[in-house]
Amino acid sequence: MGKNLALAMSVGFLVIGILGQVGRAEIGVISVEQAYEMIQRADSSQRPIVLDTRGGYKDYFRGHIPQSHHINFDTLRGTDRGVPVQYLPADLTKELLNRAGVHRDRTHLIYATGAALPNDEILSASMVAYVLEKYGVQDIRIVDGGLPAWQHAKLPITQEYFGNPPGLLPEVDSLDVGISIEELLEIQKNSKAVLVDARPKNEYLGQDDIWLRKGHIPGAISFHWARLMELENTHKFLDFKSAESQLTAAGLTADKEIIVYCGTSREGSLLRFYLKHIAKYPKVRLYEGSWKEYASLKHLPVETTELKKL
Repeated sequence: MGKNLALAMSVGFLVIGILGQVGRAEIGVISVEQAYEMIQRADSSQRPIVLDTRGGYKDYFRGHIPQSHHINFDTLRGTDRGVPVQYLPADLTKELLNRAGVHRDRTHLIYATGAALPNDEILSASMVAYVLEKYGVQDIRIVDGGLPAWQHAKLPITQEYFGNPPGLLPEVDSLDVGISIEELLEIQKNSKAVLVDARPKNEYLGQDDIWLRKGHIPGAISFHWARLMELENTHKFLDFKSAESQLTAAGLTADKEIIVYCGTSREGSLLRFYLKHIAKYPKVRLYEGSWKEYASLKHLPVETTELKKL
């Protein structure tokens, strides 16, 4: 009898543990099938907040995942002190997130469009995920494969508008997920971290017509964000086992403190998301100002030659 009771208790604890893992808050990716199951829950209070982050509002009109609230990723940025597409101040950002229905007690499903390069709409999703995390949200899933994977699985698409009720943000922010230019320069001075440029190689080398100044931040290595995505669908992440060897070859390993940046912080947000929440590296942050800000500070040095493996 004692053995049976012990066995029953063990099984009970195992079931409770499994249920706890399924229901726990986390930041990561979710399959389209799992996402669909969540939005089908009978109790609407247990359904996720679904955010369509595409910049093209007409794309939302043409068709979107049911129950998705459209939040154009670029509404979270604006020109500040002459530098374009800087993140908005906290009060404005929080107002926009509340308006989108972001809620501290709900799961958030985030998606955009995916396709072969040069499509980069996944960056809209990773940028919004970053902003949510910055303001304390800890239950965030990017829909792996985005809208194309959803359609490939023959899941329903709608043109019906959907709007979330006003949200409720966490009381505590997580501002340490990002760093400022001042923090970056201090880190550089003390050589405390690996600095990674997530842009395409030609921009890293200064072979472009985009930027005010050409090249990259001295000491940065190049690792294009798209190397972590499926070739046919830039919204679908490679699993860590498939990407580990190239990350290691670049010197990007879990034991290092890593600072990522790009042009405007979207590409950097994806690289940070992958390293932090898929690879599970413990120390990864985003330089929010990225190259657009750094290039405007003309007293700071730039480089145009490639830094090899660290």
